[in-house]
Amino acid sequence: MTASVPPSFNPLPVNSIPVHSLEEPSLILDGFSKDYDSLMARLTTMYKNHGGEAFVVAIDAANGAQYRRWVNRLRTYCEEEDIPWIGIDTARYMKKPEDLLRQFHPYLTDNRAFGRIAADVSEDGYFQEGAGKKWIQDVQQKLRICSEAVKAGETPIPMVVTAGPGALFLCPAPDVSAYCDLSREYQQKLHRMGMGSLGLGESADPVETYKQALFLEWPVWENYRNRHLYDYDVYIDMNQPESPAWATLPALRELLAAAARRPFRVKPFFAPGIWGGQYLKELCGLPEDWRNCAWAFEPIAPENTLLIEANGSVIEVPFPLLLTSHPEEIMGGRNVELFGDYFPIRFDYLDTIDGDNLSLQVHPQQAYIERTFNETMTQQESYYIMEQKPGSSPIVALGFQEGIGGSDLLQAVDQAHETRQPLDIGQYVNVWESRKGDLFLIPPGAVHFSGRDNLVLEISSTTWWFTFKIYDHLRLDQDGLPRPINRDHAEQNMIDAFDTAYVREHLIAQPKISCVQGNSTEELLGERDDLLFQVKRLRLNGPWEDHTEDGFVMYNLVEGQRVRLIPERDEEAAVEWGYAEAYIVPASIGGYRLEPVGPGSCTLIRAQVSPGWNTPLLPHQWKPGGRA
Repeated sequence: MTASVPPSFNPLPVNSIPVHSLEEPSLILDGFSKDYDSLMARLTTMYKNHGGEAFVVAIDAANGAQYRRWVNRLRTYCEEEDIPWIGIDTARYMKKPEDLLRQFHPYLTDNRAFGRIAADVSEDGYFQEGAGKKWIQDVQQKLRICSEAVKAGETPIPMVVTAGPGALFLCPAPDVSAYCDLSREYQQKLHRMGMGSLGLGESADPVETYKQALFLEWPVWENYRNRHLYDYDVYIDMNQPESPAWATLPALRELLAAAARRPFRVKPFFAPGIWGGQYLKELCGLPEDWRNCAWAFEPIAPENTLLIEANGSVIEVPFPLLLTSHPEEIMGGRNVELFGDYFPIRFDYLDTIDGDNLSLQVHPQQAYIERTFNETMTQQESYYIMEQKPGSSPIVALGFQEGIGGSDLLQAVDQAHETRQPLDIGQYVNVWESRKGDLFLIPPGAVHFSGRDNLVLEISSTTWWFTFKIYDHLRLDQDGLPRPINRDHAEQNMIDAFDTAYVREHLIAQPKISCVQGNSTEELLGERDDLLFQVKRLRLNGPWEDHTEDGFVMYNLVEGQRVRLIPERDEEAAVEWGYAEAYIVPASIGGYRLEPVGPGSCTLIRAQVSPGWNTPLLPHQWKPGGRA
């Protein structure tokens, strides 16, 4: 690879919170740590001080979280102390995989990649009829066995531990409860190792397993976690099972409240792909055995986590937990009215430097994604050309050639697939020269792809699975299978009016200076009625004063070495970041100052909800006036 790669990218950003800045520092000092022993000591002390007939524990968990590590430690403690032990796994009360697959087929469908969002399913749908009553009967039966000995004072009171996903559903009033969480990123690693979606059996196909999680498991079980979060006593981060971080719920509340008042950066995650390039792999220090890196997401709210540090301990929490806990502080009042607690804008990278072309594709129109997939937000996109391979001639394909429509393209694609002769895409779709600093706007219905040797910063609405591939250059995916072509979906969503003249006039950005401060300028790059986001470019040659105006702001450093952001009301919360990294400035920050760090200028992409966007796209679980 010949493109120049700056050396400063941090793939594990930690958002540090000074303990002295917290409203109740003692909550962190006493209730936040990173190991097994400190929490075990807390649990065993609670047991010793308990005066009931039994000590009832619920250890709830996300799919894949190693909750049995905690069960085993509690059991070992009981064995060492001669404490009667009653252990129950929630899987005992769940329906069989074949029954769940049959029951949930309307959401999972027969399609390998697409289903329907299971917005009307709750956790009880996974369990056998009368599971709660059966759990009570089982516990009572086991307690009777040791009740006489306990009454006679011959043995300590028994410990009853219900563990696994849905523990709090089965055991709604325990003496102590904990939730073992796991990031989607970690779950997807487990998918590739054979773990299936919750309750559905082992994974034979990671693509189908992701579909099952996206359309069924996560809508049900992440909503369950969010709804019950403050019902637990302890939150446990199991992303590093050898040394889990944990926080009491009062401590977690304090951490999340503090994080919502400071600029923050999410933990990025990366994925290889058949067309992926080499630039991100080198920039981000990815494993040598990766063939390439196609995508990097920072942020994409449902998938990302935050690393939060206080008093020397670091805990990893899903970004949606912060949003659910403090939507107004993060999003701002107007954005909450439009999007609830769902963060509506994402940044991600598409790397084809020393890679290959993306597929020719189209994204669904809003009414179609709602009707067909029960999804509340469609995929609106833009491509900012951030880097290119020197000496290459990269392109972006966007919109139909004059006089060509979707039916003409599909007929040609069908013939290419039948004859196995490559399609001359330029006969049907515009192929535009792309240059560093260009922005291409891609509303739903516009056919498009990025060509090889681009690093694209994609500024988009927060969905990403709903890409309808029209033509994929007759290639196989990394698993040796043909990449799915979504002809029927594409046919119903391509907009013929997005042709050469329209693209040239409306979809290739013409920068307009919107603000000047000293030697620094801000340009409006992209804004349309059918795109919920607004894109600006800030060329920074000195300090720049700005304000959130009751709405979050996102920044990505696209040129230069480093930049610093200093909140007016709390200079101690200042953050500094490097090339290709992104920060979110919560609405609660208010006024702030940006300044380049070190010699030379720097350039940032600034994204926010478009001031002209007034269409509510509320998540299913959101209820007006508050969270679900």
